[in-house]
Formats: sequence, structure tokens, C-alpha cells
Amino acid sequence: MSSPRRTATITAVGKYLPEKVVTNAELEESLDTTDEWIRSRTGIHQRHMVSNGETTSDMTVAAIRNLMEKYPLDVDKIDCIIVGTVTPDMLFPSTAAIVQQKLGASNAWGFDLSAACSGFLFGLDTGTRFIESGRYEKVLVVGADAMSAVIDPSDRSTAILFGDGAGVVLLEPCEDGSEGIMDSLLRIDGSGGDYLYMIGGGSRQPATAESVAKGDHFLRQDGRAVYKAAVKGMADISAAIAQRNGLKAENIRLFIPHQANQRIIDASAERLGLAAEQVLSNVAMYANTTAGTIPLGICDAVEDKLLQPGDNVLLAAFGAGFTWGGIYIKWGHTV
Repeated sequence: MSSPRRTATITAVGKYLPEKVVTNAELEESLDTTDEWIRSRTGIHQRHMVSNGETTSDMTVAAIRNLMEKYPLDVDKIDCIIVGTVTPDMLFPSTAAIVQQKLGASNAWGFDLSAACSGFLFGLDTGTRFIESGRYEKVLVVGADAMSAVIDPSDRSTAILFGDGAGVVLLEPCEDGSEGIMDSLLRIDGSGGDYLYMIGGGSRQPATAESVAKGDHFLRQDGRAVYKAAVKGMADISAAIAQRNGLKAENIRLFIPHQANQRIIDASAERLGLAAEQVLSNVAMYANTTAGTIPLGICDAVEDKLLQPGDNVLLAAFGAGFTWGGIYIKWGHTV
């Protein structure tokens, strides 16, 4: 008889949102837009933004400390820190290394993972494999982005969409395989790089006075193309992973999708046949925090007591690259 499959389960969660809140009404003062226009097309009412000097690593450390306030995690027992982000403090050293130093987690190793809005999902799958291998016992998976650092404040098409924030989960082993991350489907399509990108700052376009003046260090996107691809990508991957695991609409307790746009969330939920109470949406209050959206959603679900052990949970994301994916979780005992 084969031994039970060792799975990775989420045992604790934490989050951080900057104190500064920017409402749609405030954006009306600097952009050719209105609160009604933003709400009707995106569902966003406000977003949080970092203060001067506040970084992605600062948000990450605050989210981890929030987790540790609720769960007895010894920093010396942390094996690995995975930070999904496209707004690292700097290109190198990694944000994970900066976080490790700030926490004093002397026995941990880690790295940053760049997959845009799918960064947390890709990191969660990676951390799961580390736990399943039997070599690691405690892995922190973070989704954190300070998108205000890379958004052109004069660009109406992007300035209204994004916010800043960080969420984290702790992965630990479930030896009998009765709970945790059960399955995943992950995808990339490099042709999507033409529609959502930041050209400046890498080896293709190093920083120069000219590149800064041209705005090459700001995020750019073709909103129509990204919206169309995101609706199809998230809806298709969510349906595929549900079907692969025999999950019917009535068996899904909660669907936590990437929070880019309420219309994309609604389209994905409709494809799964889910009722409103089965779908977590916080895009109105947080906007699109890129890699932060799903872990922030998980934290909100835990705080609001929406999940019980044994519940079926689906995660889905779509981001620049293009990147997208879905993860199926059998929920366990979480603090």
C-alpha cells in the first residue's frame, strides 16, 4: 500500500495595506475622469498607496508580522521566502533577501518571482512543490506590489486601476494529504508582452535621461486587448481546473479571482455558474494590487470567516506576459 500523499496547506495568513487612501473623487482633480465613470467600468471606488520612502519590502515585512501576530511562527524556523512582485525594491538584491534581513530570518533562503498579476499564484505552486518534496516545512509565499511606483499619474487608462498592498500565506505540510493545495494549472504566452509591459529599466532599455523623459519606466497597456485576453484566460482556466477535479458550482465554497476589474470577475464567475456569495471581490476598496490581490483576498476571507475546513476554494489570475493560472485548494485549519 502506498503512503499518503504529503500536501502543502495554508496554516496562517497576513496582510498589509498602506495608510494612504486615494479615492476616485481625488483622481477627478488631476485626470479627465469621474467617480461614476471609474465605478461603472471597473468597480473600483478607492485604492491604497505607499507613502514616500515606503517600499515593497516594507509592505511585505508588515504583512508577515501581521501573520505572526496571529500564529506562533518562529522566524528561525522559516525555510524559504518567495516574493511575487513586479515592483521590487531594486533589481538586486532581491526583495526576498531584503525581507529576510529585516525579519532576522537567519535560516531562510528565498527569491523574487516575476509573473505580474499571476505572481502569487505561481509562487504558491512553487512553494507547494518545496513542501511536497519533504525537504521544507515552513514556506512563506508573498504577493506584494507598490504599483504607484510604476504608474504614470497622468495616464487615465492606468492611473485609475492600480493600488498598493501585500498579502502572505504560510505553507506547512499535511502528511495525510487531506487538505491543502490539491491541483494547479499554470500558463504563459509571451505574445502578450506587446499589450502590457514596462520597457524601461532592464537590459533592453537601461535608464537614461531620455528614457525617463519619454516615460519608459511607467507601465503601459493596451486596455482593450488585455481585457479581452483576461476575460477568456481567467474564465477558461477556472472552468478547466474545476472540471479536472470534478467540482460543480454547488461544491465550490469560494472563488477568489485576481482583482483587476469587476467585469472580469463577473465573467469568470458566470462561466463557473457561481452565485455572488461564492465569489470574493474586494476590488472596490483595494483596486488592482497586482501580485497582492489574491493573498489579500485570502486574508479577507479568513478574517470574515467565510471558510471552514473541508471547503473547496478556487484561485485564478491573469497578468502581463501573458501569465495566467488556477489553483484548487481543499481548505484546512487556518489562523
